[in-house]
Formats: sequence, structure tokens, C-alpha cells
Amino acid sequence: MSISAGDVVPFTQARANLSELADQVKAGAEKIITKNGESYVALIDAERLDYYHRLERERIHLLLIDDARRGLADITAGRTYEADGAIGRLQQRRAASAKASSPANPGRPAAKKRG
Repeated sequence: MSISAGDVVPFTQARANLSELADQVKAGAEKIITKNGESYVALIDAERLDYYHRLERERIHLLLIDDARRGLADITAGRTYEADGAIGRLQQRRAASAKASSPANPGRPAAKKRG
């Protein structure tokens, strides 16, 4: 559904005509409420909002299934690591990164570069 210019309503007008806007939304319109000339909130039918939430949950589930499929493919291809070894390598990388980014004099804050 596309939004037309008539579906963009200033906040003050929306406050004054909320009942009329709600009836339009219930009939299928979607309204963008603006404040100080900027998009602020949207007014949509509650059933449509529920539908959007269900779509988002389905999308998340599909992404999880895809992640699981890729994980199984990695296992099949032998691209796996023991958990303890992988965690140890991550900890070593973090420690090396922290050491590299720490200031030369720990008692003093690092000097800022001027550009």
C-alpha cells in the first residue's frame, strides 16, 4: 500500500480529528502523523500491526532455519572446531587486541592526535 499526500497528517490536525482518522484507518488507510514537519508516528489498524508482527516472527524463524542449515553443512564439510579451543583462541585475540590498544603509560590517558 502506498502513502499519498492525504495520508500525511500534522499532529495538531490528528489530535483534533482522531475519531475520523481512526475510522479511515479501520477502513484500510494508513496515516503518517507529523510533528514539526517530520514523520513522527504511524496510525495503522491493530489487525494489520499484528499481521506485521507475525511476518517479522516468520522472517526471524526463516533466518534461524537458514543458520541451522549452514551449520549442518559446515559439520558435514568438516568445518568445525572444539568449543574449548575456539573459546581459547577468541580470548587470546581479545587479550592481544586489548594489549595493542592500551596506552603506553597506563597511569596517564592517551594523548589525542590533532588533525
